[in-house]
Amino acid sequence: MVRVITSVLRYRAALQISPLSLALLFFLVGPVIMIMIMSFYEFTGFMTVPDATLENYVELFTSSLTGINYLQTLKMVGITWVVTLVLGFTLAYFLVFDLIELRTKLLLFLLCVVPFWTSSVIRMVAWVPFLGKEGIINKFVLWTGISSEPLQFLLFSEFAVFLSYIQIFTLFMMAPLFNVMARINRDLIEAARDNGASGIQILWHVIIPLCKPGIAIGTIFVVSLVASDFAAVSLLGGQRVGTVSISMIIQMNMAQYPPSSATGVILLLVVLLIVGGIMRVVDVRKQL
Repeated sequence: MVRVITSVLRYRAALQISPLSLALLFFLVGPVIMIMIMSFYEFTGFMTVPDATLENYVELFTSSLTGINYLQTLKMVGITWVVTLVLGFTLAYFLVFDLIELRTKLLLFLLCVVPFWTSSVIRMVAWVPFLGKEGIINKFVLWTGISSEPLQFLLFSEFAVFLSYIQIFTLFMMAPLFNVMARINRDLIEAARDNGASGIQILWHVIIPLCKPGIAIGTIFVVSLVASDFAAVSLLGGQRVGTVSISMIIQMNMAQYPPSSATGVILLLVVLLIVGGIMRVVDVRKQL
């Protein structure tokens, strides 16, 4: 009995993390391994044959559409990241430094979270009545005489997809920035101000460097979510926006599972390289 208790105490940490480890193994690592295995299967054009081949990757890297899709995906990731970073940083700065009462800060932060009580698909579809030809914005444009005809670029375009991304993912950038800014020692800001630093200098040399972990975590969220998203592109892009995820979904709908798996593996590797680069540049453990 004593030996059993001693063994349990010795491996207590392992036993404590075993449920989480098993969950990650079955629901994260397992599916990824299956996708990688499927990516090496042969696709004859009509059916999947479990024979090892590199043909799926050869076709992927030799296709001209691959470069176009990745450039479009990186473009959407880059623009969304820049806009969400500016908006998220501005909102977090306002909540932390411009507001004094904690109750007001928490209230406004909760108001930013309210839209997340609904499905992201519903929030995407909700833009249609605003951006459509008969939508609120076009009716206002026609009523004020800004344009004699409805604006065509509002819906089923890159603009609509970007608008949806910014509305959905700004909070993913703002939340870690808010958490980091709230931990900044105000004595550092007062010391910089006492030494004659201006507001811009304090922002650039004190606040932004201390916010790097929050920026890194928000960047990881935005890059991962935008690169893998297909719902917004499908609903609001109107088949005019081609990304890697859309290409993968089209292949899956046509039962081309091995080529789709190869596309997914390469996309996963690209995202992991970006995330790994961010984590090497910035120590995100300061935020954890």
